[in-house]
Amino acid sequence: MTQTASVLVAILNFNTKGFLEKFIPAVKASTYSNYEILLIDNGSSDDSLSFMRSHHADVRIKALQKNLGFAGGYVAGLQDETADYFVLLNTDVEVPPHWIEPVVSAMELDENIAAAQPKILSYNEAHLFEYAGAAGGLMDIFAYPFCQGRLFNHCEKDNGQYNQQREIFWASGAALFIKSKYWLKSGGLDVDFFAHMEEIDLCWRLKNMGYKVIYVPDSRVYHVGGGTLARENPRKTELNFRNALICMVKNMSWQELIWKTPIKLVLDGLGGFLFLLKGQWRSTLAIIKAHFAFHGRLWYWLKKRKQVERIKHPNNAGRYRGSVVYAYFIKKRTLVSDLKWKY
Repeated sequence: MTQTASVLVAILNFNTKGFLEKFIPAVKASTYSNYEILLIDNGSSDDSLSFMRSHHADVRIKALQKNLGFAGGYVAGLQDETADYFVLLNTDVEVPPHWIEPVVSAMELDENIAAAQPKILSYNEAHLFEYAGAAGGLMDIFAYPFCQGRLFNHCEKDNGQYNQQREIFWASGAALFIKSKYWLKSGGLDVDFFAHMEEIDLCWRLKNMGYKVIYVPDSRVYHVGGGTLARENPRKTELNFRNALICMVKNMSWQELIWKTPIKLVLDGLGGFLFLLKGQWRSTLAIIKAHFAFHGRLWYWLKKRKQVERIKHPNNAGRYRGSVVYAYFIKKRTLVSDLKWKY
């Protein structure tokens, strides 16, 4: 393992001074020999920046004038940066000292590994996998994302069942390692996503180019989750459903897209109906708004599709050939192991 590869830990902040107070000291205590911390501020209105300048003057800051979202903030913040590796780290993540080395070591062994994530556990319940990434992101036949260790809202206990390093389909934006050359080659995050699922789109584009995305369990971090928008927030629901459709249009083959899109729309409709039955009418409205936002700019998304580079045989490791909606809601499967799936 070499520690000569340079690593830039980029932390995107928007009004999260409390998390900076709590978690920046641990990031600064990282034992990797060649890393720098960059705080990208997304136009915060709290006193995050004054706190950082007073208490952590050694952390470099890029202050953006307004909130560009998760995607736009990172694209603007990482512009002109030259480290070998970029690490996109949420402000609400606690890291142990030895969290960088295992991931960089694994990525250095294979030129075709473009991105990776560590094991992501819950900060509040450390025995559980955390929703946003868990033990690595996967994708079902209709482009519903799920994870090793998490199906929909069911998070598994970490009993060592995912202690094997392996390829996955997408790496969580909560702690995403990516080689900077592949960030540049792929175009980085898509700013049109604003927030949510942009890391899935990025990883899918990398897979379409033939590269690998991996999960490295020897590194683990602890994520609070919902630090900016809670999972039940209607705005988050709208972005997730809209961006999932954009992901499909941009990245699926035409052969898949033609028959899977109508089914996806029906499944989304059923999801909206279930929200309504639970009295969560704002979430139902969010799904309707997401579909209007998607269909209203369909030609634009199709145009963006042309910009995605594809090889003849993309890397589909981490794609589940079944439906997790059917497995979870109809068959009552709550564990990835229940899917009886090897990849």
